[in-house]
Amino acid sequence: MNELLEPVIAGSAFEWRKAVVALLLAFGLGQAIAVVYMATFRGLSYARTTVHGMAMGSVITCMLMLAVGTNIAAGIGVAGGLSVVRFRTTLRDPRDIIFVFAALGVGMASGLQAYGTAIVGTLIFGGGAALLHVTGYGARRQPDGLLRFVAPSGPGAEEAIARVLRAHCRTFSLVTLREAAQGTVMEHAYQISVLTPDLRSPLVTSLQAVPGVHDVTLLLQEPTLDL
Repeated sequence: MNELLEPVIAGSAFEWRKAVVALLLAFGLGQAIAVVYMATFRGLSYARTTVHGMAMGSVITCMLMLAVGTNIAAGIGVAGGLSVVRFRTTLRDPRDIIFVFAALGVGMASGLQAYGTAIVGTLIFGGGAALLHVTGYGARRQPDGLLRFVAPSGPGAEEAIARVLRAHCRTFSLVTLREAAQGTVMEHAYQISVLTPDLRSPLVTSLQAVPGVHDVTLLLQEPTLDL
């Protein structure tokens, strides 16, 4: 039994301590990146497995870097082994890919004992991601939604509709105007931006109160949501 365990226990205490510190640091920093990801995530396609992948991927990367060290032959062997594995999981959001890559980078830095680089890099990356999230960097104002309804043809109905839209919307533009019911009514489609989100329901109610207007539908579009 001692002969079998000899390759395992032959390493010095310093090597064991180095490996433990590097792996624990990689796991902790990977979790920190995952926490920032969870705090700044916006959308509907949240996956718990992605968060777990960030935390555990840093450990795996660190382990590989510790195993390879400065051995070029071992590095080529690890690269060849990884090339055989085919990862079929796809990440549709480029932001998810960046966070996963950041977790892998933390694992690499920890495995190379560049602890300062790993810690400072995690702090700057997490702070930058939080700052971009809070400031809404890169966001562009877009219409809140598409408003559809059927209204009778004639100047009277158009004036009443215009008054309702001006009272509830910041901007509105006619997208589609089509005849229906042999020209007796018109189908309207507007791109709108309401003054406040609370006015969405009153807008629909006010349009339905206009004589002859019916089938009012407001299709909301949130550009930050991924279905």
